[in-house]
Amino acid sequence: MKETLIQKINNNLYIKRDDLIPISFGGNKARKAINFFHEIDNGNYDCVVTYGSSSSNHCRIVSNMCASRNIKCYIISPKEASETTFNKKMMELFEATIIEVPVDSVHDTIENKLKELKKSGLKPYFIPGGGHGNLGTKAYIDCYDEIIEYEKTNNIRFDYIFFASGTGTTHAGLVCGQYLNHDYDKKIVGISIARKNPRGKSVVLESIYEYLNSLNIKYDKDKIEDLTIFDDSYTGDGYGKENEKIISVIKDSMIKYGIPLDSTYTGKAFYGMQEYLIKKNIKSKNILFIHTGGTPLFFNDLERM
Repeated sequence: MKETLIQKINNNLYIKRDDLIPISFGGNKARKAINFFHEIDNGNYDCVVTYGSSSSNHCRIVSNMCASRNIKCYIISPKEASETTFNKKMMELFEATIIEVPVDSVHDTIENKLKELKKSGLKPYFIPGGGHGNLGTKAYIDCYDEIIEYEKTNNIRFDYIFFASGTGTTHAGLVCGQYLNHDYDKKIVGISIARKNPRGKSVVLESIYEYLNSLNIKYDKDKIEDLTIFDDSYTGDGYGKENEKIISVIKDSMIKYGIPLDSTYTGKAFYGMQEYLIKKNIKSKNILFIHTGGTPLFFNDLERM
Protein backbone atom coordinates (compact mmCIF):
# COMPACT_ATOMS: atom_id res chain seq x y z
CA MET A 1 0.00 0.00 0.00
CA LYS A 2 1.50 3.30 -1.06
CA GLU A 3 0.58 6.65 0.46
CA THR A 4 0.82 9.10 -2.41
CA LEU A 5 0.79 12.17 -0.11
CA ILE A 6 -1.37 13.91 -2.71
CA GLN A 7 -3.98 16.40 -1.66
CA LYS A 8 -6.47 15.69 -4.45
CA ILE A 9 -9.72 17.62 -4.69
CA ASN A 10 -9.44 18.60 -1.03
CA ASN A 11 -9.11 14.96 0.10
CA ASN A 12 -6.22 12.75 1.27
CA LEU A 13 -5.61 10.18 -1.46
CA TYR A 14 -3.97 6.78 -0.90
CA ILE A 15 -3.37 4.06 -3.48
CA LYS A 16 -3.20 0.34 -2.78
CA ARG A 17 -0.82 -0.95 -5.46
CA ASP A 18 -2.12 -4.38 -6.37
CA ASP A 19 -0.41 -3.80 -9.71
CA LEU A 20 2.86 -4.43 -7.83
CA ILE A 21 1.96 -8.01 -6.85
CA PRO A 22 5.04 -9.80 -8.27
CA ILE A 23 3.29 -12.07 -10.76
CA SER A 24 3.09 -11.06 -14.44
CA PHE A 25 2.50 -7.32 -13.78
CA GLY A 26 0.21 -8.08 -10.84
CA GLY A 27 -3.30 -6.76 -10.37
CA ASN A 28 -6.60 -8.16 -9.14
CA LYS A 29 -6.36 -11.02 -11.64
CA ALA A 30 -3.08 -12.09 -10.05
CA ARG A 31 -4.71 -12.19 -6.61
CA LYS A 32 -7.47 -14.36 -7.99
CA ALA A 33 -5.19 -16.59 -10.06
CA ILE A 34 -3.16 -17.48 -6.97
CA ASN A 35 -6.28 -19.08 -5.49
CA PHE A 36 -7.14 -20.94 -8.70
CA PHE A 37 -3.62 -22.26 -9.15
CA HIS A 38 -3.57 -23.50 -5.58
CA GLU A 39 -6.37 -25.85 -6.63
CA ILE A 40 -4.65 -26.65 -9.93
CA ASP A 41 -1.37 -27.53 -8.23
CA ASN A 42 -3.01 -29.65 -5.54
CA GLY A 43 -5.34 -31.39 -8.00
CA ASN A 44 -2.65 -32.48 -10.47
CA TYR A 45 -4.39 -30.83 -13.41
CA ASP A 46 -2.34 -30.86 -16.60
CA CYS A 47 -3.97 -28.09 -18.66
CA VAL A 48 -6.16 -25.02 -18.20
CA VAL A 49 -9.06 -23.62 -20.20
CA THR A 50 -10.24 -20.05 -19.70
CA TYR A 51 -11.99 -17.21 -21.49
CA GLY A 52 -11.19 -13.57 -22.28
CA SER A 53 -10.58 -10.91 -24.90
CA SER A 54 -7.23 -9.95 -26.39
CA SER A 55 -6.94 -7.17 -23.79
CA SER A 56 -7.66 -9.51 -20.86
CA ASN A 57 -5.34 -9.11 -17.88
CA HIS A 58 -6.79 -12.36 -16.57
CA CYS A 59 -5.75 -14.33 -19.66
CA ARG A 60 -2.25 -12.85 -19.62
CA ILE A 61 -1.68 -13.88 -16.02
CA VAL A 62 -3.26 -17.33 -16.33
CA SER A 63 -1.21 -18.12 -19.45
CA ASN A 64 1.95 -16.94 -17.68
CA MET A 65 1.27 -19.09 -14.62
CA CYS A 66 0.56 -22.07 -16.86
CA ALA A 67 3.81 -21.54 -18.77
CA SER A 68 5.80 -21.35 -15.55
CA ARG A 69 4.39 -24.78 -14.64
CA ASN A 70 4.89 -26.18 -18.12
CA ILE A 71 1.19 -26.94 -18.56
CA LYS A 72 -0.88 -26.01 -21.60
CA CYS A 73 -3.27 -23.05 -21.57
CA TYR A 74 -6.26 -22.72 -23.91
CA ILE A 75 -7.92 -19.33 -24.21
CA ILE A 76 -11.34 -19.04 -25.82
CA SER A 77 -11.54 -15.49 -27.13
CA PRO A 78 -14.30 -13.54 -28.89
CA LYS A 79 -13.43 -12.49 -32.44
CA GLU A 80 -15.20 -9.21 -31.78
CA ALA A 81 -12.41 -8.25 -29.34
CA SER A 82 -9.33 -9.78 -30.93
CA GLU A 83 -7.17 -6.77 -31.81
CA THR A 84 -3.45 -6.95 -31.17
CA THR A 85 -2.53 -5.78 -27.65
CA PHE A 86 0.49 -6.18 -25.40
CA ASN A 87 -1.55 -8.60 -23.30
CA LYS A 88 -2.21 -10.72 -26.40
CA LYS A 89 1.45 -10.60 -27.39
CA MET A 90 2.36 -11.95 -23.96
CA MET A 91 -0.25 -14.71 -24.21
CA GLU A 92 1.49 -15.73 -27.43
CA LEU A 93 4.90 -15.46 -25.73
CA PHE A 94 3.62 -17.91 -23.11
CA GLU A 95 2.54 -20.22 -25.97
CA ALA A 96 -1.12 -20.22 -25.01
CA THR A 97 -3.46 -21.60 -27.66
CA ILE A 98 -5.89 -18.78 -28.49
CA ILE A 99 -9.13 -19.97 -30.07
CA GLU A 100 -11.06 -17.06 -31.55
CA VAL A 101 -14.77 -17.58 -32.14
CA PRO A 102 -17.86 -15.34 -32.42
CA VAL A 103 -18.95 -14.25 -28.96
CA ASP A 104 -22.21 -16.22 -29.19
CA SER A 105 -20.18 -19.40 -29.75
CA VAL A 106 -17.93 -18.99 -26.71
CA HIS A 107 -19.96 -21.16 -24.31
CA ASP A 108 -20.22 -24.12 -26.69
CA THR A 109 -16.57 -23.82 -27.67
CA ILE A 110 -15.52 -24.00 -24.02
CA GLU A 111 -17.67 -27.06 -23.40
CA ASN A 112 -16.38 -28.81 -26.54
CA LYS A 113 -12.75 -28.05 -25.71
CA LEU A 114 -13.13 -29.46 -22.19
CA LYS A 115 -14.75 -32.63 -23.59
CA GLU A 116 -12.03 -32.96 -26.21
CA LEU A 117 -9.23 -32.65 -23.66
CA LYS A 118 -10.83 -35.15 -21.28
CA LYS A 119 -11.40 -37.59 -24.14
CA SER A 120 -7.69 -37.39 -25.01
CA GLY A 121 -6.80 -38.46 -21.47
CA LEU A 122 -5.95 -35.04 -20.04
CA LYS A 123 -7.25 -33.48 -16.84
CA PRO A 124 -8.30 -29.90 -17.67
CA TYR A 125 -9.16 -27.19 -15.14
CA PHE A 126 -11.61 -24.48 -16.18
CA ILE A 127 -11.19 -20.92 -14.89
CA PRO A 128 -14.17 -18.63 -15.61
CA GLY A 129 -13.42 -15.40 -17.45
CA GLY A 130 -11.97 -12.73 -15.20
CA GLY A 131 -11.44 -15.24 -12.40
CA HIS A 132 -15.15 -15.09 -11.64
CA GLY A 133 -16.51 -17.23 -8.80
CA ASN A 134 -16.01 -17.83 -5.10
CA LEU A 135 -12.22 -18.14 -5.33
CA GLY A 136 -12.08 -14.72 -6.96
CA THR A 137 -14.39 -13.27 -4.32
CA LYS A 138 -12.27 -14.77 -1.53
CA ALA A 139 -9.18 -13.04 -2.96
CA TYR A 140 -10.72 -9.64 -2.26
CA ILE A 141 -12.03 -10.58 1.14
CA ASP A 142 -8.37 -11.19 1.91
CA CYS A 143 -7.55 -7.82 0.34
CA TYR A 144 -10.09 -6.14 2.61
CA ASP A 145 -8.44 -7.76 5.61
CA GLU A 146 -5.14 -6.24 4.46
CA ILE A 147 -6.79 -2.82 4.32
CA ILE A 148 -8.09 -3.20 7.88
CA GLU A 149 -4.63 -4.25 9.07
CA TYR A 150 -3.10 -1.21 7.35
CA GLU A 151 -5.61 1.05 9.07
CA LYS A 152 -4.74 -0.40 12.47
CA THR A 153 -1.00 -0.27 11.92
CA ASN A 154 -1.03 3.29 10.60
CA ASN A 155 -3.79 4.67 12.85
CA ILE A 156 -5.96 5.77 9.94
CA ARG A 157 -9.51 5.15 8.78
CA PHE A 158 -10.50 5.26 5.14
CA ASP A 159 -13.80 6.98 4.45
CA TYR A 160 -14.11 5.79 0.84
CA ILE A 161 -12.66 2.97 -1.26
CA PHE A 162 -12.73 3.26 -5.07
CA PHE A 163 -11.74 0.76 -7.76
CA ALA A 164 -12.65 -0.51 -11.23
CA SER A 165 -15.70 -2.81 -11.10
CA GLY A 166 -15.89 -5.28 -13.98
CA THR A 167 -16.91 -8.95 -13.80
CA GLY A 168 -18.01 -8.46 -10.20
CA THR A 169 -15.90 -10.63 -7.89
CA THR A 170 -13.42 -7.91 -6.89
CA HIS A 171 -16.37 -5.74 -5.86
CA ALA A 172 -18.14 -8.69 -4.22
CA GLY A 173 -15.07 -9.62 -2.19
CA LEU A 174 -14.64 -6.11 -0.83
CA VAL A 175 -18.31 -5.86 0.19
CA CYS A 176 -18.16 -9.33 1.77
CA GLY A 177 -15.04 -8.29 3.67
CA GLN A 178 -16.78 -5.14 4.87
CA TYR A 179 -19.90 -7.06 5.88
CA LEU A 180 -18.09 -9.91 7.63
CA ASN A 181 -16.00 -7.41 9.61
CA HIS A 182 -19.05 -5.25 10.46
CA ASP A 183 -17.02 -2.34 9.13
CA TYR A 184 -19.86 -0.10 8.02
CA ASP A 185 -18.44 3.39 8.49
CA LYS A 186 -16.83 3.59 5.04
CA LYS A 187 -18.28 3.58 1.53
CA ILE A 188 -17.04 1.12 -1.08
CA VAL A 189 -17.65 2.57 -4.53
CA GLY A 190 -17.15 0.42 -7.61
CA ILE A 191 -16.71 2.47 -10.78
CA SER A 192 -18.14 0.42 -13.63
CA ILE A 193 -15.84 -0.03 -16.61
CA ALA A 194 -18.57 -1.40 -18.88
CA ARG A 195 -21.84 -2.67 -17.40
CA LYS A 196 -24.87 -0.51 -16.73
CA ASN A 197 -27.37 -0.78 -13.90
CA PRO A 198 -29.45 -2.63 -12.92
CA ARG A 199 -27.49 -5.54 -14.45
CA GLY A 200 -24.12 -4.24 -13.20
CA LYS A 201 -25.11 -4.14 -9.55
CA SER A 202 -27.08 -7.38 -9.76
CA VAL A 203 -24.00 -9.27 -10.98
CA VAL A 204 -22.05 -8.05 -7.95
CA LEU A 205 -24.87 -9.00 -5.60
CA GLU A 206 -25.12 -12.47 -7.16
CA SER A 207 -21.44 -13.07 -6.40
CA ILE A 208 -21.85 -11.81 -2.82
CA TYR A 209 -24.82 -14.07 -2.13
CA GLU A 210 -23.16 -17.04 -3.83
CA TYR A 211 -20.11 -16.74 -1.58
CA LEU A 212 -22.03 -16.21 1.67
CA ASN A 213 -24.42 -19.05 0.83
CA SER A 214 -21.50 -21.39 0.13
CA LEU A 215 -20.40 -20.92 3.76
CA ASN A 216 -23.95 -21.03 5.15
CA ILE A 217 -23.54 -17.51 6.50
CA LYS A 218 -26.77 -15.77 7.42
CA TYR A 219 -26.96 -12.21 6.13
CA ASP A 220 -29.13 -9.13 5.96
CA LYS A 221 -29.98 -8.74 2.28
CA ASP A 222 -31.10 -5.14 2.62
CA LYS A 223 -27.87 -4.20 4.39
CA ILE A 224 -25.74 -5.80 1.69
CA GLU A 225 -27.68 -4.01 -1.05
CA ASP A 226 -27.09 -0.70 0.74
CA LEU A 227 -23.36 -1.43 1.00
CA THR A 228 -23.05 -2.30 -2.69
CA ILE A 229 -22.45 0.97 -4.57
CA PHE A 230 -22.04 0.40 -8.31
CA ASP A 231 -21.62 3.67 -10.22
CA ASP A 232 -22.21 3.33 -13.96
CA SER A 233 -21.82 7.04 -14.78
CA TYR A 234 -18.36 6.78 -16.35
CA THR A 235 -18.52 3.83 -18.75
CA GLY A 236 -18.30 6.12 -21.79
CA ASP A 237 -18.72 4.18 -25.02
CA GLY A 238 -18.22 0.86 -23.25
CA TYR A 239 -15.54 -1.68 -22.42
CA GLY A 240 -12.06 -0.68 -23.53
CA LYS A 241 -13.23 2.64 -24.98
CA GLU A 242 -11.24 5.69 -23.93
CA ASN A 243 -12.00 9.37 -24.28
CA GLU A 244 -9.97 12.56 -23.96
CA LYS A 245 -10.78 12.99 -20.26
CA ILE A 246 -9.61 9.49 -19.36
CA ILE A 247 -6.44 9.87 -21.44
CA SER A 248 -5.75 13.16 -19.66
CA VAL A 249 -6.02 11.40 -16.28
CA ILE A 250 -3.64 8.68 -17.49
CA LYS A 251 -1.07 11.23 -18.64
CA ASP A 252 -1.38 13.22 -15.42
CA SER A 253 -0.95 10.17 -13.20
CA MET A 254 2.14 8.96 -15.06
CA ILE A 255 3.83 12.35 -15.40
CA LYS A 256 3.20 13.65 -11.88
CA TYR A 257 3.24 10.49 -9.79
CA GLY A 258 4.89 7.78 -11.91
CA ILE A 259 1.83 5.54 -11.62
CA PRO A 260 0.57 3.82 -14.81
CA LEU A 261 -3.18 3.69 -15.40
CA ASP A 262 -5.05 2.37 -18.45
CA SER A 263 -8.17 3.37 -20.35
CA THR A 264 -9.89 -0.01 -19.98
CA TYR A 265 -9.83 -0.33 -16.20
CA THR A 266 -7.85 1.83 -13.79
CA GLY A 267 -7.80 5.08 -15.79
CA LYS A 268 -11.55 4.96 -16.18
CA ALA A 269 -11.99 4.17 -12.48
CA PHE A 270 -9.60 6.92 -11.39
CA TYR A 271 -11.41 9.45 -13.57
CA GLY A 272 -14.75 8.25 -12.21
CA MET A 273 -13.49 8.60 -8.65
CA GLN A 274 -12.42 12.19 -9.24
CA GLU A 275 -15.78 13.09 -10.77
CA TYR A 276 -17.66 11.32 -7.97
CA LEU A 277 -15.82 13.32 -5.31
CA ILE A 278 -16.47 16.59 -7.11
CA LYS A 279 -20.15 15.95 -7.83
CA LYS A 280 -20.88 14.90 -4.26
CA ASN A 281 -18.75 17.71 -2.82
CA ILE A 282 -16.72 15.27 -0.72
CA LYS A 283 -13.86 17.04 1.09
CA SER A 284 -11.31 16.40 3.85
CA LYS A 285 -11.78 12.63 3.72
CA ASN A 286 -9.33 9.74 3.53
CA ILE A 287 -9.75 8.17 0.11
CA LEU A 288 -8.32 4.79 -0.90
CA PHE A 289 -8.00 3.90 -4.58
CA ILE A 290 -7.22 0.24 -5.30
CA HIS A 291 -5.00 -0.02 -8.37
CA THR A 292 -6.24 -3.33 -9.82
CA GLY A 293 -3.52 -3.66 -12.46
CA GLY A 294 -3.39 -3.61 -16.24
CA THR A 295 0.04 -2.09 -16.80
CA PRO A 296 0.52 -3.68 -20.26
CA LEU A 297 -2.65 -1.89 -21.37
CA PHE A 298 -1.00 1.42 -20.41
CA PHE A 299 1.48 0.82 -23.23
CA ASN A 300 -1.36 0.27 -25.69
CA ASP A 301 -2.71 3.67 -24.61
CA LEU A 302 0.77 5.15 -24.91
CA GLU A 303 0.99 4.06 -28.54
CA ARG A 304 -2.23 5.97 -29.28
CA MET A 305 -1.26 9.16 -27.42
